[in-house]
Order: sequence, then structure tokens, then C-alpha cells
Amino acid sequence: MTPQTDEGALVDDIAARIRARIMDGELPIGKPLRQAALAAEFGVSRTPVREALRQLQNGGLIEMQPHRGAVVRVPAPWEVRQAYEVRAELEALAARRAAARITDSQLAELRRHNEVLRAAAGAGAAGTPDTTQANDCFHTVVCQAADNPWLSRMIDRINESFPRNVSSLALTGDERHRQLNIRQHDAIVAALTDRHEDRAQEAMREHVISAGEHLTAWYERRSQTVFHG
Repeated sequence: MTPQTDEGALVDDIAARIRARIMDGELPIGKPLRQAALAAEFGVSRTPVREALRQLQNGGLIEMQPHRGAVVRVPAPWEVRQAYEVRAELEALAARRAAARITDSQLAELRRHNEVLRAAAGAGAAGTPDTTQANDCFHTVVCQAADNPWLSRMIDRINESFPRNVSSLALTGDERHRQLNIRQHDAIVAALTDRHEDRAQEAMREHVISAGEHLTAWYERRSQTVFHG
């Protein structure tokens, strides 16, 4: 491996590690990313860190602000709404395909994930890593059942544009929407169990659009109180 290739691999690795921390919410939206601190943490010079941040900027996860440098980016509400409009159509197609292909074990898995969400809602524990994972896994199972790698990659690309934990955080303190989220999952599972393609497609579309509108409203509120430390 040439030195240039080694450097490129290091930049990619640092970018992936920072991206994972943003997606998990460890680095919250609006938080500055100090090159010197990151370089010291990763045990590297500032150069690969600077290149990694540039890579993340190109991907839309961070932005460069005057006098602050790199900052975890707060998406504009209209971006969230537009992204979820596209995601709704893609996941609706995935649900339609899944209706004809899903296995009994995959259906059981969907029910297990939704029960985690139901139990958490009952205990007032929304917005935890467990609920974030359960919600992610629910949608992942549907995509896997659709059996179309191109479709899954396009959905993943949209999901990777926003921190994964934010959807769960948006449900915190909103009991009505938590229950709606669970009921919509129930409707998707019922349609898939009945192998009804039209119902599965429409149930998933309605669910993602609803989630997108709720997340858009959360970002609108969050943009007024974003971290400026």
C-alpha cells in the first residue's frame, strides 16, 4: 500500500468514526468540532482530521461557520421534509415488495421490535438507545424483506443524512405521537401479514410522511435553541 493510499485510508477511518458519533448523538447538532482536540484524541496530526471534516462537510453532516470552524450541522426544516418525501416513496415501495416476500421469522422480528417501542412508551422511556435501535431495526427488516439492494442503498443514503437518535429524541415528551408511531407500525405489520401489497405500501408511506412532519417540527424548534458553546 502506498503512503498516499495509507493517508486516504486514515482520513476515511477518521471520517467514519466522527460520523458514527454524530449519527449516535454523541456529538449533538450544533456542537463545534475542534481539529486540535480531535487530532489529540485520535493520535494523529491535524491534516487527516481536516480532510475528514471536509469529507463530512461534503456529505452534509457538518458545516464551516465563521469564527467557529466545523460544526455539526442543523438541517433546515425544508430539507428534512423533502428528504422524508423521497424516503416515504422508497420505503413504501420496499413495503410493497416485502408483502410478497416476507417470511414468518421476519414478521416475528417486526413484532418484537415494535413491542420494545410499546414497552418503552408505556414506561415513558422514549428516546433511549434501545428505542432508537428497535425503530431502526423495524425499518431495516422491511427493507431486507423487499430483497432489492439498490432500494436499500438509496434508503440508507437518506437515513445517513440525519443523526439516527434524533427521531427518537423527537418522540420524547410527545405521548400522542409515540402511540401513533406504534399504531402505524402495527398497521404495517398487519398488511404484511396479510400479504396485501397496496395496504402495506400505503401504510408505510403514511407512516414515513407522518414521521417526517414530526421531525421537521422538531428541527424547527431545535434550530431556535441550538447549542452555541
